[in-house]
Amino acid sequence: MDILFVFLLFASFMVVMFSGFPIAFVLGGVAVLFAALGTLLDAFSVDADMASLRMIGFVANRIFDTLSSYSLIPISMFVFMGMMLDKSGVAERLLTRMHQVLRVVPGGMAVSVVLIGVVLAASTGIIGASVVLLATIAMPAMRGAGYDDRLGLGVVGATGCLGILIPPSIMLIVMGDQLQIPVGDLFRGAMVPGLLLALAYVAYAVFVALRYPDRAPAKPIEPGRELREVVLDLIGSLVAPLLLVIAVLGSIVFGIATPTEASGVGAAGATLIALMSKRLTWSGFREVCESTGTTTAFLFALIFGASCFSVVLRGYGGDELIENALHAIPLPPTGTLILILFIVFLLGFFLDWMEIILIVAPLVLPVLTALGHDPAWVAILMAICLQTSFLTPPVGMALFYLKNAVPDVEITHIYRAVLPFVAMQIGILVLTLLVPKLALW
Repeated sequence: MDILFVFLLFASFMVVMFSGFPIAFVLGGVAVLFAALGTLLDAFSVDADMASLRMIGFVANRIFDTLSSYSLIPISMFVFMGMMLDKSGVAERLLTRMHQVLRVVPGGMAVSVVLIGVVLAASTGIIGASVVLLATIAMPAMRGAGYDDRLGLGVVGATGCLGILIPPSIMLIVMGDQLQIPVGDLFRGAMVPGLLLALAYVAYAVFVALRYPDRAPAKPIEPGRELREVVLDLIGSLVAPLLLVIAVLGSIVFGIATPTEASGVGAAGATLIALMSKRLTWSGFREVCESTGTTTAFLFALIFGASCFSVVLRGYGGDELIENALHAIPLPPTGTLILILFIVFLLGFFLDWMEIILIVAPLVLPVLTALGHDPAWVAILMAICLQTSFLTPPVGMALFYLKNAVPDVEITHIYRAVLPFVAMQIGILVLTLLVPKLALW
């Protein structure tokens, strides 16, 4: 009986999710519906152990703990920091000037997109904004320089997704809170895999440029400008964002500040940069605050809906069913880990990272920890899997952000363009699986 209701719970969630309703309401609504069903069955003594509406009351305590959680405070601050930097125009200036410097090198413009993407990832962590910004600025310049669309679309889409893995990442903050892992440990653990991904993208762009020069040709410096002048302009544009990144991430990595304290420094620093660039107005400041509030409220609504879903799932014994099923699989501990990562990868084709972290990860992490795996290492492996899900068809969110920013390209062309980058992401996942020290240094 329990197996049937657990299956129906997940099946109902999947069906209603594709109806177009906000995912937070889907999670909470399906949970309340099945809690009411459990109450009804309990009234008829069908099963005394069923979930019931009384269990939804437990969520009130949990959501209070969530809203007052010290570890979730950085979400709003880092969202504010990213949106304020976007308002300041820092990324636009950086990308323009780096293009001017690296255009003389074969594949240099693609490399510049990756390098700016790393700076964006370490200062914003907002996937949609990064992909759209890079596509809007970089694609016209790369097309004008004769770059092949397959390389340009792939580099822009993959690089824009680095913000979900490279700290400060909103995903890692939520993951740390839900899995009870220090966020600082996750930030440190994600740095090396994230930078390895960026290096892989750079290596691929250089390889394509050398192997097929017509797909990523070199271009001379713009007439009337010297290389020295362009380089000095680039260095001037890099100073402020690099200082901000060092202040935020450096203070976390070296134990000077907690992620919460560092997020406050980042928000204040981004506001100062916007003021210095003379791009901040009162209306712009209000817009950033309203967007931050909306984004943060949506994330907390998701956490609340997922809390309802998790409570009802446990009421039907779903956690025990999953745990017993995983223990019953005749695989060694590493085999079980690989199987779960494969399942998470497949779920990424259909579910957003938030649902996977809030529902699936808390169910499987205790099993993997009991098998002897380090929880921080497992969390980083899951994070790489989820980062890959942003690029995997058919519902990779980065693909639709890219399509929206470059409307004259068919979505099938974008699918083909990102396939080499999905392969590179899987390669870094396998490397981190084989060499745990990359995440546990």
